[in-house]
Amino acid sequence: MTNPPNQGSFDAVKIPEFRSLVMGRFCFVMALRMMTTLLGWWIYNLTNAPFAIGLIGLSEVVPAVSLALYAGHVIDLSDKQKLLRRGIVLYFTAVLILLLLSTKNTAHFFSNHTIAIFIYLIVFCTGIVRSFVGPVFNVILAQVVPKNTLQNATTWNQGSYLSASVTGHGLGGVLIALLGNTGTFIVIACLIATAFIILLNIKPKPPLNERSEKRTWESVKEGLNFVFKTKEILGALSLDLFAVLFGGAVAMVPVFARDILKVGAEGFGSLNGASDMGAICSVILLTAFPMRRKQGYKLLFAVFGFGVCIILFALSKLFVLSFIALLLSGMLDGISVVIRGTIMQLKTPDTMRGRVMSVNSMFINSSNELGQFESGVAAKLLGVVPSVIFGGCMTITVVIITWLKAPSLRKMEY
Repeated sequence: MTNPPNQGSFDAVKIPEFRSLVMGRFCFVMALRMMTTLLGWWIYNLTNAPFAIGLIGLSEVVPAVSLALYAGHVIDLSDKQKLLRRGIVLYFTAVLILLLLSTKNTAHFFSNHTIAIFIYLIVFCTGIVRSFVGPVFNVILAQVVPKNTLQNATTWNQGSYLSASVTGHGLGGVLIALLGNTGTFIVIACLIATAFIILLNIKPKPPLNERSEKRTWESVKEGLNFVFKTKEILGALSLDLFAVLFGGAVAMVPVFARDILKVGAEGFGSLNGASDMGAICSVILLTAFPMRRKQGYKLLFAVFGFGVCIILFALSKLFVLSFIALLLSGMLDGISVVIRGTIMQLKTPDTMRGRVMSVNSMFINSSNELGQFESGVAAKLLGVVPSVIFGGCMTITVVIITWLKAPSLRKMEY
């Protein structure tokens, strides 16, 4: 990844609105990652079924994918700041409801099965909110920094996101052990409230488009056509979609932590944060040593290595080896995240960012939850360890097919 001439590594951070965006997003993403960690651990202890963990992903991915294209249309025609604030308030409300469900009094009134159903319903609602909130962060990013600082801002943004992920995953496991489910939800609610306050420093971001007479479907189709005609965007999105879909070993970490490695909640949090920790290392290295050329080749190599690491994790019976495998998988995934994020920001016109970022959300962000569901189904049919091995092998297969069938992606440079 190259920086424009005369651009320093800290140029984006000097912009007040960008600092607010990054800090607010950090708190928000950390809260969501803690909630993901907690829900996986909670639902598994309620049901003792790996498949139940996969259903969490399905509950969120269905509304997130179904509404993604419409959400992009709405984002392009809305004040991004107001839309973001409303979404965060709704997330805060969902956390408060989950907090009440986690109390001992609730456990006296409802069975574990009933509580699990309530959890799925709430996660379904957060999936609706996510279809709007997720893309808005990336759309606002391009509106708070000048274009010549966009690459630098993208790197900082990805670093903040990944740092929040590893902190949320790791701290989530620790807090579960120290405070229990209810105490952890209180911390999550406080983080979301903090994010809301910080993001108030961002000025209104009205739509760049003039109010168009186009119908909603015409507007959505325009965004889809742009993505499918821009081969660099389509290739990077497709590769990551299938890699995350089949390589979602993290979804089964609660099972590995409790039943295979027997490391409890603390080890669970460490394993959950390992991949994100590796991704942070990649972002730091790429900031110091930017990729100058052959980004497409490096993207394919990184995803191939990611698949190998997932297989190693599945076969490991040692906590240290499992942690290292996930750490390396995160480092390789971090490379693909930076390449894809830079392509998305540089190739997308300002007037279409909402729709294009929503397509990105549909391809990539929701593929995590779909991958979680796939992992749950595969674990039920094949067993936990064989299912993760299968996912790693499928990731490698996807890379080989992409290498042979998409030479333009392999040769891509920016």
